[in-house]
Amino acid sequence: MAGRQKDRPWLMRTYAGHSTAEASNELYRRNLAKGQTGLSVAFDLPTQTGYDPDHILARGEVGRVGVPVSHLGDMRRLFQDIPLEQMNTSMTINATAMWLLALYQVVAEEQGLDGAALDKLQGTTQNDIVKEYLSRGTHVFPPGPSLRLTTDMITYTVNRIPKWNPINICSYHLQEAGATPVQEIAYAMSTAIAVLDAVRDSGQVPPEKFGAVVARMSFFVNAGVRFIEEMCKMRAFGRIWDRITQERYGITDAKQRRFRYGVQVNSLGLTEAQPENNVQRIVLEMLAVTLSKDARARAVQLPAWNEALGLPRPWDQQWSLRIQQVLAHESDLLEYEDIFAGSHVIEAKVDELVTESLAEIDRIQRMGGAMAAVESGYLKSELVSSHAARRARIEGGDEKIVGVNIHQGTEPSPLTADLDAAIMTVDPANEAKVVAALHEWRDNRDEARATEALAVLKKAAAGTENMMEATVECARAGVTTGEWSWALRDVFGEFRAPTGVSSAPVAVTAQEGTPLALVREKVARTAADLGAGRLRLLVGKPGLDGHSNGAEQIAVRARDAGFEVVYQGIRLTPEQIVSAAVAEDVHCVGLSILSGSHAELVPDVLSRLRRTGAGDIPVIAGGIIPPADAAALIKAGVAAVFTPKDFGITEIIGRIVDEIRKANKLDPLEVPA
Repeated sequence: MAGRQKDRPWLMRTYAGHSTAEASNELYRRNLAKGQTGLSVAFDLPTQTGYDPDHILARGEVGRVGVPVSHLGDMRRLFQDIPLEQMNTSMTINATAMWLLALYQVVAEEQGLDGAALDKLQGTTQNDIVKEYLSRGTHVFPPGPSLRLTTDMITYTVNRIPKWNPINICSYHLQEAGATPVQEIAYAMSTAIAVLDAVRDSGQVPPEKFGAVVARMSFFVNAGVRFIEEMCKMRAFGRIWDRITQERYGITDAKQRRFRYGVQVNSLGLTEAQPENNVQRIVLEMLAVTLSKDARARAVQLPAWNEALGLPRPWDQQWSLRIQQVLAHESDLLEYEDIFAGSHVIEAKVDELVTESLAEIDRIQRMGGAMAAVESGYLKSELVSSHAARRARIEGGDEKIVGVNIHQGTEPSPLTADLDAAIMTVDPANEAKVVAALHEWRDNRDEARATEALAVLKKAAAGTENMMEATVECARAGVTTGEWSWALRDVFGEFRAPTGVSSAPVAVTAQEGTPLALVREKVARTAADLGAGRLRLLVGKPGLDGHSNGAEQIAVRARDAGFEVVYQGIRLTPEQIVSAAVAEDVHCVGLSILSGSHAELVPDVLSRLRRTGAGDIPVIAGGIIPPADAAALIKAGVAAVFTPKDFGITEIIGRIVDEIRKANKLDPLEVPA
């Protein structure tokens, strides 16, 4: 190897944040000391959806899936003793991206980066609202105003913080929601077109500076376990982006047309069963975005082996970081030019993906672009259908997953011998501490300045001026995350995205003798026994968890099994769920929570049902629920708990019917399902 020049490795990140700003700051400094080369901030759901920690919807969610940042004081503590001019910070934030960037800027100013020195700041705000409508559910405002917030941020950063990536078009969650490689490419590119068109049409950037806007567009993609296909997808992404930026926007500088992307490898495919297998899945997925020099990721973050079980501990995250470091420093990967150049197999696959993706992009453009395709429900229903088809392939055994539907026998694993210790838990008392600190912050700020700053923000929102300056003043004035968001909600209103459930086609056959046919028979017989026309199931998403994929798949399969399904989408209070259950006279309530707030919200639903005299309606829960929590929920009165290991959706529907029969004191049906 003597004398051979090695390429620089990609940025190595760990997606992290939990409990409080202080605890997360300690974690960041520890990770940086271990050789991590960039920060990736996970915010909790109240911060992502624009609620303060004392709001009713924030209950049980504070500090669970990320760090709570309610105001400038929190952001200050989050980055204490971390010099921001030396950092490359990625912030996974979308609806409230403008607000978090403003807080970050003010902390940087306090560290001495005033005026022109802001051009030292490097990093990324995700700021992709389209994928929130489709797959992750942390949207706040309708599509039009959301696109305006994005546009204002992009034009502001291009002029004031030129090394910042103001948007990270994020196809990652589309794959998690079931997207095929073609859908992932096409929907991400359609989003990029919508954003670039909006920036161009806003008149805030002169034509000669538009190349700088294109150059700051970055992407955040998903790499699944189908290694060859995923690597070809990245090459196709680059080829299509080069073509769109040249042909549609006239960008002549090849450097500005470069497809710049970071990656988090796939969490959808990580299993609760035999979770040690997740390590080799993670390695394979990482190779798809690092092996090919011409399509190599700029930044990589890996999930941990126990992601399907709960919140990874610092040691689990370190293991994932070490996987990257071994590849970059011990292997000879970075010493060679692109090792796939000239492969006719790779070229043929890339050509196929490019052709099919361009056709789908054209279809979306004919509908009026990405925003119109969101509002019509087209994109969402396509994703729900793709995901349903994937689930059907797994349940039918056509798509094999080791430890799940093949090779299920296993030796006892020392990694999971004590499951409740194999993940990190957030102290429930943490929330009260965060709420108390928020009240203290509000009590001690200059109230007149905060009120004035919010009035200026609302005026800017109601008019046409760029909202970023007013937002930065709100940050300086001590305004809170919830106050900033409510000021804009007052002007823009809120948005409930289409669920895609009613239009999803049937994914599983129900011919005589199939599992679904047997469950349909159980459903019909139980409805007849109860004297009901049809069994009614309410699928509820309490709290702020917007990961609705599982809930949607249950709703679609229950519909196909003959249930009447009540599904109102995400972000509901226990009170709203209970009143819907009573009003619709349902036979069962199914609650889906992946954020960890089940311990607080599920018992609340149970006690409200009892108080309304509907305590005999069986309640089932599903999500990432550790064994000790599952036992506690059963003790509290939950009829059944389902976690990712219960991959057979038809079987789950059959179990729901069993619970309805039990609750209504009907004999068990001897129908195998």
